[in-house]
Amino acid sequence: MNNAGALRHATVEDGKDEDFEHLWQVNALAPLRLTRAALPHLKRSGSGRIVNVVSLSGKRVRGDNAGYAMSKFAALALTHATRRAGWQDGVRVTALCPAWVATDMASDAGVPAADMIQPDDLCALVATVLALPNNASVAELLVNCRFEDSL
Repeated sequence: MNNAGALRHATVEDGKDEDFEHLWQVNALAPLRLTRAALPHLKRSGSGRIVNVVSLSGKRVRGDNAGYAMSKFAALALTHATRRAGWQDGVRVTALCPAWVATDMASDAGVPAADMIQPDDLCALVATVLALPNNASVAELLVNCRFEDSL
């Protein structure tokens, strides 16, 4: 499971290159590197599984944090490219796209932790995805904690 995540505020107009680069390194390139290392072994198994924790920010842009969304869109692209690369060898890849999750990273979100997705609930969803046979693959799993009008 690729659960890399960094959150920095980087807007199109005022974002610092260093913030964009940090987000890219952690949110996109780190999962790519782990995937590259694991994929040959997962292919040999015939039933390998990868879950990339992408975020709903990989599906839509809310607010002005372009840097975070850009890095998460890249993580979603990695997910689908890896699905294609591993499909014939039984590797199934899922993008887990949650909204706010009650973690330290979301502590400044302005959403009460009790109203956020609980980590244990995401773990239960991941366990279900991992247990599915090769002929029942979930490409993307969007998980909301509140109504999303753009999805």
